[in-house]
Amino acid sequence: MKRYPYYFVSILFALLFSACDDKTETFDDQWKLDNEAQFAAISNNSEYVRINSQSGKGYIMVKNLVTGNGETPYFTSQVKVRYTGWYKNVWSMPDVYTDDKGNIIQNKVIFDTTETTKIPRTFSVNGVVDGFSTALQRMQLGDKWEVWMPWKLAYGESGNSTIKGYTTLVFEIELVSIVKQ
Repeated sequence: MKRYPYYFVSILFALLFSACDDKTETFDDQWKLDNEAQFAAISNNSEYVRINSQSGKGYIMVKNLVTGNGETPYFTSQVKVRYTGWYKNVWSMPDVYTDDKGNIIQNKVIFDTTETTKIPRTFSVNGVVDGFSTALQRMQLGDKWEVWMPWKLAYGESGNSTIKGYTTLVFEIELVSIVKQ
């Protein structure tokens, strides 16, 4: 008769431990997987060239849009740059689409751009995310590139105030000038 509580407790522990081994994917897990899959697809696209990060934390993929022929900035240089940074909420969908309820969905999220003012921004090459810095250190004055950055070379696993963690970022970057000091 005294064995029943032991059996009950044993079954309870077995159920408890099996629930702890639940491998259910969360929304954030799926977000990370989708963003990594998109970066992997670009990595396999022959239109893009791989550039390893100076930090050794990974690589970016770039497509040359306009070829320049000037100087290349250093890690400590200040530069003037025109750019647009974006990502997609759903990588498999177009920039704008209509959902099954007839709603128009803006899928491409532009989170920062100089396009609205047409005025280049000035900043230090070492003052931006690793992927952006990596691109700048390989660009020549006049170059305009499309740059794809994996989350590890962008805002990482924690993101920033407007971009959630694990987000693959895309920038169109034009190196306008290197600021002489």
